[in-house]
Amino acid sequence: MKARLNNPAMIIPEAMEAIKMFAGVSYKGGVDPKLLALIHLRVSQINGCGFCVDTGWRHATKAGETHERLYTVAAFRDTPYFSEAERAALALAEHATRLADQTDAVPDAVWNEAAKHFSERQLAGILLHIAVTNVFNRLNVPIRQPAAGEWKG
Repeated sequence: MKARLNNPAMIIPEAMEAIKMFAGVSYKGGVDPKLLALIHLRVSQINGCGFCVDTGWRHATKAGETHERLYTVAAFRDTPYFSEAERAALALAEHATRLADQTDAVPDAVWNEAAKHFSERQLAGILLHIAVTNVFNRLNVPIRQPAAGEWKG
């Protein structure tokens, strides 16, 4: 598999600089990097971004994430590996990614559950991380950016 186009943020390098800065800022909210990695992975799964799913599990593993949680993040509601706070953050990530799926994209119940577990600064970091992941996904999916570890057989 070959990409249709080089990544637009590589073609216009100033874009990549801005995206990297945006991504870096999302870590300043005080949220555990392992949770941010899971958020990145879940958002990328929803958006069907093979490149980001592939890099996502790799970064999560480097951050110390377990295989059980990586394998089951898509079913976080129904597995015992996630805390209530993590479930709340992942639910927020799903709703904030699927904005057009329902009239009230992020219902009060979803927001309030996340707000129960995270400070305003942490919620800001989570939302910024969701947004930057969606930016990466929306650049990679249209150009069909292949996964880095793709089998060449």
